[in-house]
Amino acid sequence: MTASMNQLRDGLIATAYEAGKAIMAVYAAGFVTTRKEDSSPVTAADLAAEKIIIDALAELAPGIPVVAEEQAAAVGLPREAAARFFLVDPLDGTKEFVARNGEFTVNIALIEHGAPVLGVVFLPALDEMYAGHGDAAFRWRQGGAAEPIAARQLPPGGAVMAISRSHAARELVQVEGLGEHVAATMVAGSSLKFCRIAEGVADLYPRFGPTMEWDTAAGHAILLAAGGSVATLDGKALAYGKPGFRNPHFIARGRRPA
Repeated sequence: MTASMNQLRDGLIATAYEAGKAIMAVYAAGFVTTRKEDSSPVTAADLAAEKIIIDALAELAPGIPVVAEEQAAAVGLPREAAARFFLVDPLDGTKEFVARNGEFTVNIALIEHGAPVLGVVFLPALDEMYAGHGDAAFRWRQGGAAEPIAARQLPPGGAVMAISRSHAARELVQVEGLGEHVAATMVAGSSLKFCRIAEGVADLYPRFGPTMEWDTAAGHAILLAAGGSVATLDGKALAYGKPGFRNPHFIARGRRPA
């Protein structure tokens, strides 16, 4: 790698900020929503942000391949993943973007041998940045200084579950069917759900619907750095570079008891 992990993290943060500016410019000016072949929405903001990120990664870490959502839709996915590669979702939560509720993110992650080792998540409408690698996770709010964040252990009264608007009822029923005690729920869009667990205000995020690897990798990396975990329903760590880059069902959790 051409830069240390800290330098690369700082470069990804700067890149996410730039992508966020492009997204907010489209957000302010108005936009047309079109549909991809899989019927998912896409806007000019997705495309502009992805170009900024791909160009920046070519300078920050030349030689490391990039798997990005809109590029994959246009030219297809690689047949197999490299040992080290970037996963990019330039605008995670396009539905949230179209609904103008602010809970959309820029996601950039570095994958090594199937594991997310570095992640950056930026919420441009809220001006909140999250990043994590190794055992260090941080948050920046409204241009302020870096704040260390950490996942918490499960509260005695039960879990606060982060849920999406579109899957809330089904996921609550299914996770309780697995024996989880949910004391309260918190609605959050996009990869923000991982960040809420990483900063210790939620404890659980189950996903029983389809997701792609670029949806989860950056938030997963941050949660790992904050002391949490993301596992499939059989208890195995969620891995990356799978055939088709599609995730199975999973549950993200905060810190396990010591």
